[in-house]
Amino acid sequence: MFSILIVEDDPVIRQTIEYVLRREGFDTRATGDGQAALAQAAEFSPDLVLLDLMLPGLDGIHVAEQLRTMSSKVAIIMVTALDQKRDKVRGLDAGADDYITKPFSMEELLARIRANLRRAQEHVSDEEQPIRRGDLVISPKSFKATVAGEPVELRRKEFQLLLVLTRNDGCLCTRQMLAAEIWGQEHFASSRTIDVHIRRLRQMIETPSAFCYIHTIHGLGYRFEVSPK
Repeated sequence: MFSILIVEDDPVIRQTIEYVLRREGFDTRATGDGQAALAQAAEFSPDLVLLDLMLPGLDGIHVAEQLRTMSSKVAIIMVTALDQKRDKVRGLDAGADDYITKPFSMEELLARIRANLRRAQEHVSDEEQPIRRGDLVISPKSFKATVAGEPVELRRKEFQLLLVLTRNDGCLCTRQMLAAEIWGQEHFASSRTIDVHIRRLRQMIETPSAFCYIHTIHGLGYRFEVSPK
């Protein structure tokens, strides 16, 4: 059974979401407070956090940042009433894997939750051997990566992106293909969402490395290819 932490300050929305998720078989906890959310996350280690951006006191951005210091594996879906790119990008930069804009249907919410949980399970196989490229080593089984022998802390979606790119070494990976592979459905992730994750992934694996790994194919997508700096 997957566990989900709901962080929503509107009690009607919070109770409705919790009722629907419990009916669907999820183990849920719920709170309307950012500090309480961090305490609950530390207590029961949820598989996914549904996190409202506009919280009183400690807002969703700061909660997401602190959740990421606690776990790189937990899935975070940011909920926002603001249909503006900068708010979505701020959420993704803070560590969110996906976002959904109010008002939303319960069907869409459940689809996004299931897609994020499903992709987390599918992309980490217990039988895979470490992948070695340049001075980068990826261990799918243990959800770890190192560059030049030093560990790199990747968020869950970043790790999944890295796996997809390396498994398609030398081939073009379009944004649509990456969205389908990582988010489960092409419309679940915009080009901007993918670009934000790629940008941080580059920073994490290329800054300490003697190699460049991820190359932009303008207007098309990305290609993984090891090249000396």
